[in-house]
Amino acid sequence: MRPRLRLVVLALIPLLLALATMATVLWWKAGKLAEEQARVLEEKLLLARRAELAHYVELALDSIGHLYEAGRDDDAARLEARSILSGMSFGEDGYFFVYDFEGRNLVHPRMPQIVGENKWELTDANGVRVIQELVARAREGGGYQRYLWDKPSTRHVTPKLGYAVQLERWGWMIGTGIYLDDVESALQSLRDEVTANIASTMRILAAVAVLSVGAVSAGGLLLNLRDRRIADGQLRELAQRIVFSQEAERARVSRELHDGLSQLLVSLKYRFELVEHRLATPGAEPVRSMARELDGLGEAIAEVRRISHALRPSALDDLGLASALEQSAKEFSARTGISATVRVEGALPWNSRGSRSDESDPRAVTLFRIAQEALANVERHSHARQVEIQLACNPRTASLSIVDDGIGFEIARIEREGIEGIGLRNIRERIEHAGGEFFLSSGPGRTELRATVPAT
Repeated sequence: MRPRLRLVVLALIPLLLALATMATVLWWKAGKLAEEQARVLEEKLLLARRAELAHYVELALDSIGHLYEAGRDDDAARLEARSILSGMSFGEDGYFFVYDFEGRNLVHPRMPQIVGENKWELTDANGVRVIQELVARAREGGGYQRYLWDKPSTRHVTPKLGYAVQLERWGWMIGTGIYLDDVESALQSLRDEVTANIASTMRILAAVAVLSVGAVSAGGLLLNLRDRRIADGQLRELAQRIVFSQEAERARVSRELHDGLSQLLVSLKYRFELVEHRLATPGAEPVRSMARELDGLGEAIAEVRRISHALRPSALDDLGLASALEQSAKEFSARTGISATVRVEGALPWNSRGSRSDESDPRAVTLFRIAQEALANVERHSHARQVEIQLACNPRTASLSIVDDGIGFEIARIEREGIEGIGLRNIRERIEHAGGEFFLSSGPGRTELRATVPAT
């Protein structure tokens, strides 16, 4: 997976997790709020129903009060009271019922067939022992009980709220009830409305999630396209710079061969031709010595070695980075007259045995080439009198610093105006390729370049 695509994916995952968390919390909170609203609404509706039931029972007690309060306990009084209660009703499904404390039904206008039957063990679909609970509420001094019962007008089992009181002297439980299907309907309507609102909110969140994913993906795609264009441009620029660097290196080697080695060889050729002429011409000045010619050959050999060393120093392959830096410093001082010193601290972190050659490690080559570029810049631009090269190593990094006492330059202006030279650019690119760090500071009297590469 490409880095930019990985970045887009990593951006999408937290976004989707955040939206999913928000949706979950919102759904949970909305559900809790819906239950709370339903509870409040139910309490309000039931409060009104309880007051209504208490009023109805009070009316029923008043209707038979002249019998019970007169202290009559005879069967005639009880029969008259049952007759009065059987004839009382309210609304379409409102009636009064009477049970004795053993659960035998005495009055039930809507279900006369159960009059005289014992319903003490009667249980509704929810497991509520209806008559037992109503008797218990009555003997507690009057109370309310919810249960399921057949609604006369619909013949369907419906939730019902009952209210019962006792006539203790007669051993009766008198009660009535109100069916709660309208309350259940109101609560269900509220739940349906909340569910619809939650579903609508979830759809909005889903739309937001889709739009967000689309926006992030589109942004990532645009960034990828932009980065690709930039990368293509940089690649073309790098290819041009590589070609330019190759041509510049070839031109440098060509100049050195032409201006140095070629002229030495031409001069030697003339000298050996003169020697040949003297040897072939009788009476000519005899050849007494070839020291000059041999000295010229030595100079040519030294020039070949110098050019070869500039391309790839043998000391780097044979003795390691520290020795190669010391050799380069000596040659630099001999060529320019600028004092160059080398100081080495610690062993290279990738050289486990200390004395082993570094020729196979590209980091050693990177540091050496950086030192070459830095010394070349000092020679061309700094007007320095002294250069200090320090190689500091520890188990994690190797750091190379080059400090000179030249005139310096304005780093900010170079970066702002984009006039960074090829040498400095090559140094930066080598460090970036090695995964290291680059530091540069400059001012009159001191310029420091420091390159650090990791051990791994």
